[in-house]
Amino acid sequence: MRRSLKWLAVATTIAMIFILIGGALVTKTGSGMGCGRSWPLCNGKFVPSEITPELMIELAHRLVSGVGGFMVLALSVWSWKAIGHIRETKFLSLLSFFFLLLQGLIGAAAVLWGQSSFVLALHFGISLVSFAAVFLLTLLIFEIDKKFNAEKLYIDKRMGFHIVGVSIYSYIVIYTGALVRHMKASLVCLDWPFCSNNTLSLPSDIYQWVQMGHRTAAGLIFIWIAYIFYLAARFYKEQKVIYWGWMIAFILVTLQVIAGALIIFSLLNLYIALLHAFFITCLFGVLSYFLLLYSRSRRNHH
Repeated sequence: MRRSLKWLAVATTIAMIFILIGGALVTKTGSGMGCGRSWPLCNGKFVPSEITPELMIELAHRLVSGVGGFMVLALSVWSWKAIGHIRETKFLSLLSFFFLLLQGLIGAAAVLWGQSSFVLALHFGISLVSFAAVFLLTLLIFEIDKKFNAEKLYIDKRMGFHIVGVSIYSYIVIYTGALVRHMKASLVCLDWPFCSNNTLSLPSDIYQWVQMGHRTAAGLIFIWIAYIFYLAARFYKEQKVIYWGWMIAFILVTLQVIAGALIIFSLLNLYIALLHAFFITCLFGVLSYFLLLYSRSRRNHH
């Protein structure tokens, strides 16, 4: 049974990544109205007669999200029964399904009634919470064999402050990035890192403010994670999970910044834009894991 649960956990984590990347693909290709103002059917039909690329993308995203929803529900119930004795399991089970359901409802509402860019930008962040909960559940399932044991970790208050702070702050970076996409502000500044002619000047309209706000937020998280990695390398060399974890986080945030710049230089190349979404998904998963480790460290050393 344990092996089957592990397979389901890994498959569900992968499905959640596809849901997140699929959502980014829908936004970036402008396929949100691919099925018209009809949900869950497509243009009011089960099998649409006119097939367009936008319809295919939107319909595929809905199908993947639907299948992913059932997988998350199955994983939540099974984890609750199999490893419910582990403190975090029940909370993560509820969190994963609730946020995936919420994401689906916001998506449906956007199709049926339309939403402002500011509301739609929440969509990606809500999906990320569900992904992180599924990812942590998967790690808990694999922890049972004690092939990997994080119980003996000690994380001091300074590192704990940075873990909580940068995790919360990452959500702001993610929201501003989603807002750039939904407001179609990706290419309002054709230079990088500054907006026009690479000179330091104030943005001239709301679209430039959103774009430059996101770049500033992304620059700050890069510096912050680089500093935490320095602390981990200096004080946590013996605690491999912390040391390697922050190295992975630093690599991911570096790739994220490079992908962000390449989106501008390539004039919104779709594959680079999807990689941008993939890197932030992985980074958020790593940060969520640090939150789990810190909560355990506090519990074990009180």
